[in-house]
Amino acid sequence: MAPTLLGTAPGGRLPLDDVTRAAAGTGRPVQLGLEEIGTPLHEVTFVVVDLETTGGGPTSSEITEIGAVKVRGGEVLGEFQTLVNPGVAIPPQITVLTGITTSMVVAAPPVSEVLPAFLEFAGLAVAGRPETVLVAHNASFDVSFLRHATDRMDLRWPSPQVLDTVALARRVVTRDEAPNHRLGTLASLFRSPVTPDHRALTDARATVDVLHGLLDRAAPLGVTHLEDLRTATDPVPPRRRRKATLADGLPETPGVYQFLGPNRDVLYVGTATNLRRRVRQYFTAGEKRRRIGEMLDIAVEVRPVPCATVLEAQVRELRLIAEIDPPYNRRSRRPQRRPWLRLTDEAFPRLSVVRRVPADDVGEALGPFTTQRAATAAMEALQEVSPVRRCTPRLPVTPRPGASPCALAELDRCGAPCVGGQDTDDYATAIAPARQALRAQVDRAVAALHGKIAQLAGQERFEEAATQRDRLLALLQGARRAERLRPVLANPEIVAARRHESGGWEIVLVRFGRLAGTAVAGRGQDPLPVIEALRAGAEVVPPPEAACGAAPVEETDLVVTWLFQPGVRLVRVEDAPVPLACPVRGAARHNLPAGRRRDHG
Repeated sequence: MAPTLLGTAPGGRLPLDDVTRAAAGTGRPVQLGLEEIGTPLHEVTFVVVDLETTGGGPTSSEITEIGAVKVRGGEVLGEFQTLVNPGVAIPPQITVLTGITTSMVVAAPPVSEVLPAFLEFAGLAVAGRPETVLVAHNASFDVSFLRHATDRMDLRWPSPQVLDTVALARRVVTRDEAPNHRLGTLASLFRSPVTPDHRALTDARATVDVLHGLLDRAAPLGVTHLEDLRTATDPVPPRRRRKATLADGLPETPGVYQFLGPNRDVLYVGTATNLRRRVRQYFTAGEKRRRIGEMLDIAVEVRPVPCATVLEAQVRELRLIAEIDPPYNRRSRRPQRRPWLRLTDEAFPRLSVVRRVPADDVGEALGPFTTQRAATAAMEALQEVSPVRRCTPRLPVTPRPGASPCALAELDRCGAPCVGGQDTDDYATAIAPARQALRAQVDRAVAALHGKIAQLAGQERFEEAATQRDRLLALLQGARRAERLRPVLANPEIVAARRHESGGWEIVLVRFGRLAGTAVAGRGQDPLPVIEALRAGAEVVPPPEAACGAAPVEETDLVVTWLFQPGVRLVRVEDAPVPLACPVRGAARHNLPAGRRRDHG
């Protein structure tokens, strides 16, 4: 497969093509095959089953009869019927209801013989996920008995897809048409030639006619394929379910999808490992977000951007959201404004929350944090364990005449360099714990904060202890993130590979924390020529002037997550000021404090 290049459009933006692509970056329109659309219902094999039992629950009752009909495309493929010896007497009220007596089942086979035969008939005895759809009227009742019987026999329940005709009837049959959803009532409504009589095969035959009638009703609501049945009974507005056809024709590959409005404006951008399946999910009861529901009612089209890998899809999504600013996406619109924590560049530096860190100083800063509050909490943590000055004026090396110390100096919380209490060397020594922590060497800071928390808790000053705990949490999460990102942000080029699910290799090229390109080497293909082609044609990323200047931090986070997952192999790593490694005694080895887990990082 040809390499996929990201950011090759002018200005590093991604082109927004209307054409469905066979693989991201190929530029070739393709005609999707029927297998990519789904399995039409007329090709699905349904096994409609009905049980008669001695009572209402599988733990206290037994099966007395099994009846089933196998159908596909409206044609009956076979029938299965047998009485079952329950091993107990049949209660009189059950005999009155079903007509089955104890004498009738004495010579019948036990369920241990009947169940394997039924599973074989239904196509549920083979290994793997069965393609048969099991149908029953009030399916939870029949399935519970079948599952209980398989458990008792130490058989594996095949977990087929189950369709309950009662639940489907509640979606498509109104009270004006039928007073209830009993099998007899629905069989009459759909003019079944079979009258249910509480015998298993007769009731299964009637259920077949009900099933066909219900599916005819459901088709205009978008229930036309096997995949639609999984959500056919969801309480989704009909107008929205009908729009599930927007997913027809989408490929079953990783990629980005864009919901378009009437004027072809992009309403929402998302990413998926399987485009068609993910888009279909929006039209089920699983989608409960009010804003997204509003968006779906407006949308008229879905534009796919297939990608070679999931990582590429995730990065493309971030870039498209930043470029287009869709009205229904709620992700960060200003990722470049994330705060950092560092020391100011002056004779007597102080801690400062800043929006920009020079690329050369990334090893002396924590972050970026998700919020200003998180960065401030981490700063307060370091101020607790280090006598770094907190005043904001820029101090000269020689104190100004008439300068006076602040209250913190009087409390021995500051060395008062403003009045000559410390020279630059003394001050640098005093704030060494803070500088170490900014390099993600947080052992001393963590020990000191743990000591303060324990002291406050021992004095039953629990609110103050909780404040210190939250500051420690912010510091650790900021240090962990800095430690995780620095090696990738500082590296001019990283090439890595991992086994692709197809058997080949998924290859990623990263430059200064930006995904510059991806490729997939197919099964049996030599990956080295693919890597060289990828390197030659990938996006050129000049050294950035600021940390996270080549890509938003969210993109670098995705890249780092991919790089550090099991099975990834480093192919090429250029020399960089920060080695690509996880320090043994780094911030990541410290457990986060228990309690409220605010998102500080």
